[in-house]
Amino acid sequence: MEFISGITYNIRGLGLSIKTPKLLLLGFIRFAAVILITIFAASMILLYHKEILDLIWTKPESQWIVWLWHVLSWLLSFTLVGVSAIFSYLISQILFSVIIMDYMSRITERITRGHEKESEKMPIIKLLFYLIKQEIPRTIIPVVISLVLMVIGWLTPLGPVIAILASAIAITFLSWDNTDLLPARRLFPFSDRFRFLRKTLSFHLGFGLWFLIPGLNIVFLSFAPVGATLYYLDKHDHEAGDSD
Repeated sequence: MEFISGITYNIRGLGLSIKTPKLLLLGFIRFAAVILITIFAASMILLYHKEILDLIWTKPESQWIVWLWHVLSWLLSFTLVGVSAIFSYLISQILFSVIIMDYMSRITERITRGHEKESEKMPIIKLLFYLIKQEIPRTIIPVVISLVLMVIGWLTPLGPVIAILASAIAITFLSWDNTDLLPARRLFPFSDRFRFLRKTLSFHLGFGLWFLIPGLNIVFLSFAPVGATLYYLDKHDHEAGDSD
């Protein structure tokens, strides 16, 4: 049931965003940032794909295997384009999206609860560095680990199994990056927040399932803070209240 709940809460968040002008605008800014950075990165890869391939395998002179070189050339390019989309998301997170995510979560809390609850009021600069610091364990390290696993998968017979495992790890932590916004803002200890992730793994897998669908993944990632905040307020806010 938690897995299905994860799928539906992401849809609920997107629906609330569409009906709320501020959330719609903020989500669109995140969407546009990822798209623009991805287009730039992909353009650079496609522009220099021959030079990149030459670093791995110089074009052979034999006409019998040159066709294989061309196939590998474009396979490498498309793979790098896909990886560039992931890194574009991470870059947009670090540059400014963490602030937008936090603001979207705050708006959602005000809509559903009528007010925000946080442990202390932080200056904007201190808040920015605090939010960026949270991205390291929640998103950057897990996604890098997933990419390393994918590369290992290409080099071993267990490729399909490792690819599935890497995808599951990536979407779980991308989901947690959103559900952790509210407890992180309330300065809950990291150990408590990570325990919350372990207890709700099936929810986070369901929530992140949309992130695996090309095209839709960027849309749902852009508005994910809303659905994640709705879930935390509905299912776990009473636990937060007990610990205050």
